[in-house]
Amino acid sequence: MSGWEMVAVLAAGFAAGGINAVVGSGTLVSFPVLLAVGIPPVPATISNSLGLILGNASASVGYRRELRGQRRLLLSLIPASVLGGLTGAFLLLHLPAATFEAVVPVLIALAVVLVALQPLVQRALARRRGPDEAQQRIGPGRLAALFGGAYLTGTYGGYFAASQGVLQIGIFGLLLRESLQRLNALKNVLTLTVNTVAAGAYVVVATDRVVWSAAGLLAGGSLVGGYLSSRYGRRLPDPVLRTAIVVLGLVAIAVLVNR
Repeated sequence: MSGWEMVAVLAAGFAAGGINAVVGSGTLVSFPVLLAVGIPPVPATISNSLGLILGNASASVGYRRELRGQRRLLLSLIPASVLGGLTGAFLLLHLPAATFEAVVPVLIALAVVLVALQPLVQRALARRRGPDEAQQRIGPGRLAALFGGAYLTGTYGGYFAASQGVLQIGIFGLLLRESLQRLNALKNVLTLTVNTVAAGAYVVVATDRVVWSAAGLLAGGSLVGGYLSSRYGRRLPDPVLRTAIVVLGLVAIAVLVNR
């Protein structure tokens, strides 16, 4: 990478870490940049997952206040995220690269639609519950549904991480009577789990596909971006972030289709 390309990847890591902390679609920022500097789609996805782990961790620390009272639920859902992350990593590493290149534009398009529709989902969730309503008792059936949702979104995230968090908030919001900030805190921890497990699998099985320079630059940027955004990012207008994500997602689709 040239000097300017390194700066672009570092900045993409910062932006992705910040967006992941408050929205959950940072991959739609970092992935197009990795493609633009010449990294093929599968190595770009692997390097991206590695690079954003520190951002996920710093965001989870920043949202620790909203995690209070959710320990038991997290302990129940983390195993599902571990299994999902392993499943997604297996699919990424064993399906042909051509399959990934064909599927990813569709996944990005889905992610862009989810990001664009997120305000509608949030308003629908707000109508279902009062702003200060406490989490209800979770019975076996609801817990099974939450476990299944964590596994499916973990599989999606292990294969391609874009808007994994949006999917999680949408699913968990339908099953839990929690504020959106507490759902976001839950999402941050589960996303951290999925990305860490998937990245570990990538390093063990496919070290040769990791672009370490890109992963390192993303890691440094996302660490700072995730921490700052978890503290201050809630003050940024959601429409600004959402518009940027949608535009970059469309750019990523255009880059992939014209490769």
